Amino acid sequence: MMQVILKADVSGLGSRGDVVNVADGYFRNYLLPKNLGYKATKGAEAEAEAMRKASAAKNEASRAEADKVAASLVPQVIQISAKTDDGGTLFGSVSASDLSAAVEEQTGHVIDRKAFQMDAAIKTLGQHMVMTSIHSQVQFPVTVEITAEEE
Repeated sequence: MMQVILKADVSGLGSRGDVVNVADGYFRNYLLPKNLGYKATKGAEAEAEAMRKASAAKNEASRAEADKVAASLVPQVIQISAKTDDGGTLFGSVSASDLSAAVEEQTGHVIDRKAFQMDAAIKTLGQHMVMTSIHSQVQFPVTVEITAEEE
């Protein structure tokens, strides 16, 4: 086992700047080639502390920004029109990419399609609630209204 300082967040291991114990082979074969960490030395401890502080400040700033976006999107209803047949059934569906484009067009907020937690694409008319996660600690619902496209 050896002590390693992480240069980036590693899922299941730790965050940037953390000092962790890992197997020699894991360090040599995974962390080092991907430039995710380096051996911990006495001089590197101060650098790791600086990394942790910078990472915490950046995380807090991104969370504050995510809170602002959430506060502005929750009360809004995103309108999307889609082609339907005579019975009101959608041709195709409304995907997370469609929702992302509609949010950007209607609100100016750029949200990655991966932030929308959709089990499946929307295939019916009406209002739908889609949970959105733009930060690990900020989740909020976005209301989407699917209407029939006028011909």
